[in-house]
Amino acid sequence: MRRAILAMVLALAGCADRGVTVLRPDAQGVGTLHRVHVATTRAPDDSGWFGSERSEARRFLTLDVSIPPTHTTGRINAGYARPDPARNVVMVARRDMADAKAFRGDLTRAITARPRGDRDVVLYVHGYNNSFLDGVYRTAQLMHDFELPGTAAHFAWASAAHPLGYTYDRDSLLIARDALEQTLRDIRRAGATRIVLVAHSLGTMLTMETLRQIDIADPGWSKRNLGGVVLISPDLDVELFRTQMLRLDAVPQPFAIFVSQKDRVLALSSLINGVGNRLGNLADPSRLAAFPVTVLDVTQFSGATGGHFTAGTSPALIGILSRSAEIDAAFQFDRAGQAGLLSGTVLTVRRATTVILSPDLLGRRPR
Repeated sequence: MRRAILAMVLALAGCADRGVTVLRPDAQGVGTLHRVHVATTRAPDDSGWFGSERSEARRFLTLDVSIPPTHTTGRINAGYARPDPARNVVMVARRDMADAKAFRGDLTRAITARPRGDRDVVLYVHGYNNSFLDGVYRTAQLMHDFELPGTAAHFAWASAAHPLGYTYDRDSLLIARDALEQTLRDIRRAGATRIVLVAHSLGTMLTMETLRQIDIADPGWSKRNLGGVVLISPDLDVELFRTQMLRLDAVPQPFAIFVSQKDRVLALSSLINGVGNRLGNLADPSRLAAFPVTVLDVTQFSGATGGHFTAGTSPALIGILSRSAEIDAAFQFDRAGQAGLLSGTVLTVRRATTVILSPDLLGRRPR
């Protein structure tokens, strides 16, 4: 077991300094620009960016991120300290804001500049072992690869950005619950029609804890204000998730959970926590049968990298999910028995639906 843990830790460790970069205003016009509105509980460090230290106060900024013309779907090729705008994801511009009021005002301007039917905000909450830059780059990459409409936002809590920082990260996310709640309320007050909440890994625990406390104080808030919840590779105890869901007055829809049986990071988490499965590698979806959720099994797309962010890193899977309207129509046909898209793809147990996605879906069309 010790050898297995050591091997996984070494695989997760990176050589690059993922906390430092430089602004490249000259990248304007080289790639595709995405503006990300950031609220963070990280404290500033000596580099001028944000490190792993926690802050009791939230800080706010907007960052313009350029996705290079050579971008490969699902991949973040970051130069960090030596970015090349032609090849790397690059920070083009930064604007810091004084307080939450300024943050809301900036968001309001961004939201109202969009067409009336396109005023959602997509809020991404990063996971374990993430630097500040990792989370911002991932937000921009998801917006770009999935061609998501609406305004991009990111909540950056104080991860240690180190594979041995698991306990620190778990404490940090619990400390950040009130700050995430305040950020969600700020986004709603800024005029977002709906908030689409996307969380990864340990960020899903922060997300669920926050939704639980919001609904205890204001029953139904999550259902009224969220246009969807997406949990990607959730590093979350299944029984804890059940208790969190039971305190929601109503479950936001859609509510999607991406799982993979090949997720090496969650295998490590299971060893650390002394349990057989986390929510993100759940083998028995019937344990979620009481809840109106959709479990998306992406095991067949999880490759040699460990499968801990398959939903955002597999080009084939992104291709399928990007034409979600077609795929949803195909699943509806399948459930009605009118077409056999994939035998056994859709399994329904009481209120929960499991969809086993396969590369066979590529190129297929609903009949």
